[in-house]
Formats: sequence, structure tokens, C-alpha cells
Amino acid sequence: MLIKFTKMHGLGNDFVVIDGISQAVTITPKIAKKLGDRNFGIGCDQILIVESPSRPDVDFRYRIFNNNGQEVEQCGNGARCFAKFVHNRKLTGKSNILVETKNGIIKIRLLHDGLVQVDMGAPELEPNKIPFDADKQEILYKIPFEKSQILLSAISMGNPHAVLIVDDTASASVKLMGEVISKNSMFPKEANVGFMQIINPSEINLRVYERGCGETLACGSGACAAVVAGQLQGLLETTVRVNLTGGSLLIEWAGNSHPVMMTGKAVTVFHGQIYI
Repeated sequence: MLIKFTKMHGLGNDFVVIDGISQAVTITPKIAKKLGDRNFGIGCDQILIVESPSRPDVDFRYRIFNNNGQEVEQCGNGARCFAKFVHNRKLTGKSNILVETKNGIIKIRLLHDGLVQVDMGAPELEPNKIPFDADKQEILYKIPFEKSQILLSAISMGNPHAVLIVDDTASASVKLMGEVISKNSMFPKEANVGFMQIINPSEINLRVYERGCGETLACGSGACAAVVAGQLQGLLETTVRVNLTGGSLLIEWAGNSHPVMMTGKAVTVFHGQIYI
């Protein structure tokens, strides 16, 4: 099977984007893992598949595979790249796009200067819907780590996130702690783990360990989850600049059941084809 693809990135969080509308392709977890391998494939954090929608009220279906072959529910940086891809490939002429994901519908808006805004929907805080194993909803939860306990927020932005506050993201033990927390049994579907350093109420630094990928240069849904966690603790304002390793995002949340809005760039790197 010959697959045409486009390599893109959102703040260094890199993707292989595949048009499943104009070409006949079948992407399985096994194929996704081959494509995502940085030594024997193309190499990326996630593989994004553009498909025709399964319902008449949306424009596209959006599927996401981590580079280990695991299909996941959401990817914020990927959503921005998805929108730019379908617009550049002339699959749509719309600036406002409705996209069907594994976890629901997202709204994406193409702005000026290469910026894309994604309506990530309202955060989910109820434990059984994250999913997170807790008896009741809290702002902070204690989970065991080594011989002690750590405090973290548990939030879903269409995919499960753990967020903990650190003094300095540069020295945070992201790989060790991220892997352990991500696979903690309290997260039955595992979790992305965000390490947040608060600079001031309108700016944070963030590093994210993504399930199935390890640490990435940026995580859009992780940035949203971090801002929600900080607001719930009374530490952040409604509009926050999130500095990730690969660049910055603007995250806005008015609280309660309002959607989280994420704005940032999406960049096309190159086009190619690969035989699987």
C-alpha cells in the first residue's frame, strides 16, 4: 500500500497527516506504529487521519494514533494541524470547521498569520468520566508515588490528564514521574502528565509526558488541562500564556461549563509518500 502523507508540527509536537478521503488507505495500529517509528518509518509523535464524517452535521472525522500504535481520543496541537491540512489541500473552503473525534465534536477556526483556534469543549472533572478512580470529585487528589504521596489535578480534555505543580519545569523529573503517574492504576486508561510552573497568574511553563509517546515538545490538550487546574486552585486568570518546550499557546477559559479555547500555530514541513 502506497500512502501519501504530509509532515506537520504544532510547536514541535510533530505529526504524519494522512488524507483518507482522496486516497484509499486503511490505517491499523500496526501500520501507525510503523509510520511513527523515527528510525524505520517517517517518525512523529502522532499519526492523524482525515476521514469523511459518519454524521451529516460535521465536516470531517479525525482519528489519532500515538506512535506506539495506540488510538487516542484527542490531540489539541493535532487539531490545529488538521484544520490547516484540510484547508491547504482544498478539502474544504471553510474557515470554521466542525470535526468529529473519538470523544465528540470539536470546533476549529482558521485565523490570520497561520494561527488556528480550537474550541476544545468544556473540561470534564467528574472522576468516572475522566476516567479516574476516586470516590468523589476534588480539586486535588493524593496518589501514591514511591514511598510518599503527591498532589495532582485529574481532568479530561477529551483525553485524561494529570497536572501537578512544580517549582521549576527545567529540573522536574518528567520522564521518571511522568511514566509512573501515567500508568498509575487510578487512571484506568492511563493519562498524560503535565508538570506546571506558575510564573504569574497569566503565564506558566509546562512540560508534558504523553501516554504512549513520552515527553513531547508541546501538548495542546495538556496546556488546556494545566490552565483549568490552575484556575480551579485560584492561581491563574482566565487568559494564560502557556510556554512549552516547542513554543507558546494562548489558553482561555471562562470557568464552569464554558469551553476551553486554544490558539496557536500549525506548520507544514514537507509532503511525501511511503510504501507499507
